[in-house]
Amino acid sequence: MKSAILALDQGTTSARAIVFDRAGSIRAVAQKEFRQIYPRPGWVEHDPMEIWSAQLETARAALAQAGLKATDLAAIGITNQRETTVVWDRATGQPIYNAIVWQDRRTADWCEQLKRDGAEPLIQAKTGLVIDPYFSGTKLRWVLDHVPGARGRAQRGELAFGTIDSWLVWQLSGGQLHLTDASNASRTLLFNLRTGGWDPELLALLAVPAEVLPQVRPSSAVYGYSVSAVLGEPVPLAGIAGDQQAALFGQACFAPGLAKNTYGTGCFVLMNLGQQPVPSRHRLLTTVAWRLGEQTTYALEGSVFIGGAVVQWLRDGLGLIRSSAEIEALAASVPDTGGVYCVPAFAGLGAPHWDPYARGLIIGLTRGTTAGHLARAALESIAFQVADIVEVMRRDAGVALTQLRVDGGAAANNLLLQMQADLLQVPVVRPKVTETTALGAAYLAGLATGFWKDRAELEQAWQIDRVFEPRLAAEAAAERRARWAEALRRARGWETPGNPAPGHSV
Repeated sequence: MKSAILALDQGTTSARAIVFDRAGSIRAVAQKEFRQIYPRPGWVEHDPMEIWSAQLETARAALAQAGLKATDLAAIGITNQRETTVVWDRATGQPIYNAIVWQDRRTADWCEQLKRDGAEPLIQAKTGLVIDPYFSGTKLRWVLDHVPGARGRAQRGELAFGTIDSWLVWQLSGGQLHLTDASNASRTLLFNLRTGGWDPELLALLAVPAEVLPQVRPSSAVYGYSVSAVLGEPVPLAGIAGDQQAALFGQACFAPGLAKNTYGTGCFVLMNLGQQPVPSRHRLLTTVAWRLGEQTTYALEGSVFIGGAVVQWLRDGLGLIRSSAEIEALAASVPDTGGVYCVPAFAGLGAPHWDPYARGLIIGLTRGTTAGHLARAALESIAFQVADIVEVMRRDAGVALTQLRVDGGAAANNLLLQMQADLLQVPVVRPKVTETTALGAAYLAGLATGFWKDRAELEQAWQIDRVFEPRLAAEAAAERRARWAEALRRARGWETPGNPAPGHSV
């Protein structure tokens, strides 16, 4: 009898593999970081082969740690950083260029041109997205236009495009499967929410040949099997979802109105909309949450580009801490920020502002400012950005948020979650298993293979670890958010299209 599910969680800075048992409990975890490549300011890349190597290594290590073999696994589920774009040679399986990461801003000028051309209403109506360098469609076009011979090869069917889930499935299956799920497809600017497939008009607009695209499949289905060389025996590949949709599923947010935030490299707030893709009036994204069989569930989403990454910056860029885990103690060493506000717009601003030309700012510094104040302001900046999204999400969905479920690495930070509850003025709920991104991928794979019976069984497995109630008065929270809005305004538009700020190398 199969005793476990292996979830592959391919994130922005590391590859992880987690083994879950029938209770949804973690049996083993393996993790490996990989390089972040910055060829120019605003450009972010990964080596796809390094990603695959790290993911394979962690999969084998997690199995060994759990004392299991491939034959003990009911399935493999995959969750991934979503908009990151890979183009590879179908014959050799080798990438023709580095993966262009979701944070990458190189297509900002072209996105501005699309807006000037009046393309945004069409794109928003069909995809639920806004025009922004964040999404993979413009990254794909950049590769086709800048790698010599790539466009011709793509048109001849020699190349394959995929987000990271597609890349991993290709490698796991030994090049036999080129597919994605609806949640990842909905992040490309090429997918029509209403028809549930690739849109010819959008392909023409972005100059993307259909020959490079993967097949779109449900988020929970047996797609095929891994080749024996991967884990020793074939294992069903049975669940795929983009990381944030997987976290929504892993948080058991199955009913419309339930919402979660994942504190990762960025922050991602998603609210279940049910079976109707409600358009946003505040430039949030309407996205596919998951597709089970023929039924598609949609979500509203707001994305913060720099969440936990601001803590990494304090560690690696400023050297204020030696490890990310030290941030809470340093921030708690002072009772407040001393009037300091940090706007971590290192890669522009995401929802609901969508300003690729904003840049990072720290304001309110005095001679009395200490490392503790900077740490606390950086931590608080994460909570401010999430609060901005939740506020407009409430308006779009027309529902009063009664709680926010949280997960991700920084959800272990009690000070951050208390800040979040104070700014939102609603309880923040942390589950016992905070690895909900990987858990969601495991759930999807387990449902497809009968490892779990239905979603009701999964709801019963979801358990609360701690609830953070608001402690700050509503008036004080509103005052702090107004001051944050002023800092935000000063960070916006620092760079102009096609023209970096003075003193900034290209």
